[in-house]
Parts: sequence; C-alpha cells; structure tokens
Amino acid sequence: MALSMYDLSVPVFSRGLGQLTHLLEKSLAHARANDIDPATLVDARLAPDMLTLAGQIQRASDASKLGVARIAGITAPSFPDEEKTYDELLARIAKTQDFLATVDRTLIDGQEERPVTIKAREGEAHFTAQRYLLQFALPNFFFHVTTAYDVLRHKGMPIGKMDYLGKF
Repeated sequence: MALSMYDLSVPVFSRGLGQLTHLLEKSLAHARANDIDPATLVDARLAPDMLTLAGQIQRASDASKLGVARIAGITAPSFPDEEKTYDELLARIAKTQDFLATVDRTLIDGQEERPVTIKAREGEAHFTAQRYLLQFALPNFFFHVTTAYDVLRHKGMPIGKMDYLGKF
C-alpha cells in the first residue's frame, strides 16, 4: 500500500512533537531534581548565532503547522513567539498538536501537485505540495527538533537516542 500525503505529514509531525514534549518533560524533571534553573535551559543555545531552545521549539511548531496548512490549502493558526518558560513551550507544542488533529485527511490526500510558495531569504520558493513536504517541511521540522535535543544534551540533560526516537 502506498503512503499518502496525509500519512507522510500529520502523523509524522504529531509524533515528532510528542517526542519533543517527552524530551522537555524528562529534562525538566532532571533540572528540578538537581537544582538547575529551567530558565537556563529555555535560553540555552548551541552557538551564539543559533536560536535558543525556545526558538527551536517555536520553529518546530511553525514548521509542522505551516507545513500541513500549506499542503491542505488552509490557514494555520498564528502563535506569537513569546514563550519564556517550560510550561509555555509545552503549551505551544500542545496547541500545535491540537491544530494538526483538526486537519481533515481529505484536504491533504491527492494534493501532491498543489502549488506551494514560501517566502525565503533569497525571495520566493515554489514547490509542488509533495516536493515541499519531502524536501523542505519535514527536513526543516526535524532540524529544529534535533537541534532542541542537542541543546538539552549540551546542557547535560540525561536524554538519549531512544528518548528522541521514542517507543515503537
């Protein structure tokens, strides 16, 4: 059986956001148990020119909700990038998952050739929905989820590959 555009998008983004929630919750528990101020994690980054943990989570949220919305031909909800605490970051992920759960499969399946245009630093980028999903939206999403994982590991959080991958 062939995978549909829906199967390649909504469940994949939802699962990745679930694993991101797990990473945050496990790191928060460790921080609290070891008298580490969680704010130092929220503001942590790998390099001076990279986004903080909060920024990585905001971009993962945006990549998933905008990715699905563009493929479905609908408008994604707008979330201001104002999260400064673990609770706010977890709430943003939950709101993103709630949005994804509302997207009807019929809006996505069969839309492989729908035109998708995004604004990029270099100008506009034009894709078919399938190319956009496979070559931009999914890689962009996983870049930010992975970077969030890396920030937490860099700060000494006891998370590992199986925390990132999750249970099967």
